[in-house]
Amino acid sequence: MRPEHSLVLVLSATVGCSRGMIPVTAAPAVHARVMTLDTHVDINTANFRADTTNYADRLARTQVDITKMEEGGLDAAFLVVYVGQTTALDEAGYARALAQALEKFAAIHRLVDTLAPTRTGLALSAADARTIYASGRKVIFIGIENGFPVGSDLTNVARFHALGGRYMSLAHNGHSQLSDSNTGERDGVWLHNGLSALGRAVIAEMNRVGMMIDISHPSKASMMQTLALTRAPVIASHSAVRAICDHSRNLDDEQLRALAANGGVVQLVAFNGYVKCDPRRDTEREAAVAELRREFGITATSRQAISDQVAALPDVRRNAYLARQEDIVSRRYPTDPAATVGDFVDHIEHVVRLIGVDHVGIASDFDGGGGVDGWRTAAETGNVTAELVRRGYSERDIAKIWSGNLLRVLERVEAVARATAGER
Repeated sequence: MRPEHSLVLVLSATVGCSRGMIPVTAAPAVHARVMTLDTHVDINTANFRADTTNYADRLARTQVDITKMEEGGLDAAFLVVYVGQTTALDEAGYARALAQALEKFAAIHRLVDTLAPTRTGLALSAADARTIYASGRKVIFIGIENGFPVGSDLTNVARFHALGGRYMSLAHNGHSQLSDSNTGERDGVWLHNGLSALGRAVIAEMNRVGMMIDISHPSKASMMQTLALTRAPVIASHSAVRAICDHSRNLDDEQLRALAANGGVVQLVAFNGYVKCDPRRDTEREAAVAELRREFGITATSRQAISDQVAALPDVRRNAYLARQEDIVSRRYPTDPAATVGDFVDHIEHVVRLIGVDHVGIASDFDGGGGVDGWRTAAETGNVTAELVRRGYSERDIAKIWSGNLLRVLERVEAVARATAGER
């Protein structure tokens, strides 16, 4: 039996609809019976040390740790090996990225082997996940965000798989050596017009070893080319619906239908800016900020580098820059009110209506910018189940959405790898 979970429920009425009827008061019981799986949680290796307060404890500044997972009934999570990339796609950058990726792999292994071996288990397959879940431990998967650390060495795909990597995206925010990024929409600049030759080889290798292909960050052209090449279903590990929020990180209906035809699953992400947005205001805000940066000579592109350049300005210019920036983001183009769990489930509803409940999953992007009102930490995970119950979803469908669909895709990817091995 799993331990009891404390749930923060935002709903209390009994509701029903054509899908079925479950009293919302029964949501905690439903939540306790289904395996809940979040496919995208970012990590900081500093929280995985044995000599200090760590991921096995309650951490003040993280949205996820093992204690919060236990409190909120979050049963499984993909902890993410994310490495940013340099502007230059060169061997020196690849080497640095590889070292950083290996450090994150080691941190996750340290969690399951040393920091919390009785409370967690590393899943290398869908079957592993079910076994660990049945034991009452938290299921830890590893995902890889950005194929940049692969470098030019195709053997790194098998290396990452051997270390536990079970999905990988070929790009992040910026074109990689493998694939164009969705960010090409922002400036109309593309590097490969989809996939590079090496990216195509990486897709075949991921099929061979049994690693899920993640299409969340790459461009639409890259995704469509991937679907034409892959022998296995793919996933979008943390994306939302473009018809609701017109952002380049979100998937349009054509992409969603193509994903369903492939047998894949989109893990809808509870990232405020992808759940709820005003595209025209966002575009105007971005243009105003870009003009401000040009005026003050801020040429960096990453958040930290921009911050560093601003900090290096003389006091008077720095204060002027910050005052102008505040005027742009707070007065001229203020952000929308925070998205809620209800807004997030609207994205789930859209996908269910468009391509069916068998192609929908859930991701938070916690500790990477994710979170909506009602689901700000893993401790509030029960609120998502409660909203699904309130919308009239059956327990069977809730189980599919939370983990069943993703595990089905992983099983199919595993089967393709076995068949591919038999062909050699």
